[in-house]
Amino acid sequence: MILNSATSAPTVTDATGTKANAATDPAAAQDRFLKLLVAQLNNQDPMNPLDNAQMTSQIAQINTVTGIQQLNQTMQSMAEQFNSLQVMQGTALIGRNVMTEGSSLAVADKAGKGGFELPSAATNVKIEVTTAGGQVVDTIDLGAKAAGRHTFEWDASKYTGTTDALQFRVTAVNGSTKLSSTPLALSKVTAAGAEDGQLKLTLANGKTINYSQIKALV
Repeated sequence: MILNSATSAPTVTDATGTKANAATDPAAAQDRFLKLLVAQLNNQDPMNPLDNAQMTSQIAQINTVTGIQQLNQTMQSMAEQFNSLQVMQGTALIGRNVMTEGSSLAVADKAGKGGFELPSAATNVKIEVTTAGGQVVDTIDLGAKAAGRHTFEWDASKYTGTTDALQFRVTAVNGSTKLSSTPLALSKVTAAGAEDGQLKLTLANGKTINYSQIKALV
């Protein structure tokens, strides 16, 4: 006769009154196993008693199942604690300016700010400030730039249009060779939270990003 400690999964209540599913409660699983084992011993055939090896195998199986359940509970608890730590880390970023991939120009106090990344050195870099429709508003010549991440600032004091939807594009060359570049948008973190085990940040420009998408703190 083979014992099966998962034949039923009643709901149990602990000393604090909290209900738990007995199918995932290691203590309840052990209790069911012992009850089944005692019942089996009491009702075994005297002419064909329970084999010691079979009993040892069943005890080993219940110990393995209990160990796995306890490990799962421990990992779940660690995951919950990690999520809490992530949120705490995220709250420390609220109010900070971050850079993420994007071409939106952040304008405040009559100054537009943004950034870009270059894969290699450039002999000349040009920034074009544009409207949402692509019309060029102004051009900034930055000259030669080394490989890596850079920021720029645009004087918006003379611009009379709405600045909410301004964009920018980067043109970088090394001699006559055009270089690829990654535009970086600047925005302020306004909220933080966790979703599916990942830290999520809400930005002032309305976007929600993963923490891993941050390129730089400014």
